[in-house]
Amino acid sequence: MFNPAISELPISPYGKTGWPWTESTPQLPETMPDGSSWPRVSIVTPSYNQGQFIEETIRSVLLQSYPNLEYIVMDGGSTDGSVQIIRKYEPWLSYLHIGPDDGQSAALSEGFRQATGEILAWLNSDDYFMLGALTRVAFFLSAHPKVIFGSGDVNRVDAGGNLIHRIYAVRPNRYLTANLGIHYWPQQGCFWRRWAYEQVGGVDPSLRFCMDRDLFIRITGTGPSRRIPGPPLAIFRVHEQAKSSTILDVAEEESAILIKKYGNSTSYSSKWFLRKLWWLWCRPLKLRVRLNRRFGWEW
Repeated sequence: MFNPAISELPISPYGKTGWPWTESTPQLPETMPDGSSWPRVSIVTPSYNQGQFIEETIRSVLLQSYPNLEYIVMDGGSTDGSVQIIRKYEPWLSYLHIGPDDGQSAALSEGFRQATGEILAWLNSDDYFMLGALTRVAFFLSAHPKVIFGSGDVNRVDAGGNLIHRIYAVRPNRYLTANLGIHYWPQQGCFWRRWAYEQVGGVDPSLRFCMDRDLFIRITGTGPSRRIPGPPLAIFRVHEQAKSSTILDVAEEESAILIKKYGNSTSYSSKWFLRKLWWLWCRPLKLRVRLNRRFGWEW
């Protein structure tokens, strides 16, 4: 449960400025405005040979200035310098594992097993949170105690951090995603209640690509889900070594498995109708995109 000041962390590499190198989220009061305690937020980062990006990931979590943060890093035995970078930040980590594992899903499963937070999320070692993201999530889920799962916008960038486009999140719809295999709930902007995670059995370690969709389909079956309003919560980085670039065949195979597992077999012959429903479900998104791009409005 660490809340380091930027002056306490290792000095940023030469030439690195801005968030999260030379900027941090403003310090928050010890309690929420109503006097209640900040809910504990547990973030798990699975890491393997992403030394080019891992330091930015770690700093974006630690410099949230969030008063009740638990940060867990699970490195699978990186050989590219990632371990040396992680070790620099070890004093501020709640739990650290370095050594061989059975892949990303297994690392996530073990990381969440160590977590004690009321709110859970994971952040891959080539992605990072935006300034103030955890504060916004805590306010939102505290204001909506019945919401089990929330998903916010994220920005998609290239290896150099250049913006490709914004991914506008749609309010999660379990039925449509289970049957169509499509969704706009980008993993980097998703947060959920720990009790729901435990109730559904956690991350499936047998999946290599669609473990997030599989988990989120199960979690959204336990209670209400909502879109977290406002600007992007996180950055999703696309590069040559990312799974989204290297194992698309696995993604297609696992997606088909999930549709068969969670979809309604009577709906298979009505895909045109489901796609029409999806189009209607996304109509508020299209309006939000137009207003944001034209006027800069956020909601």
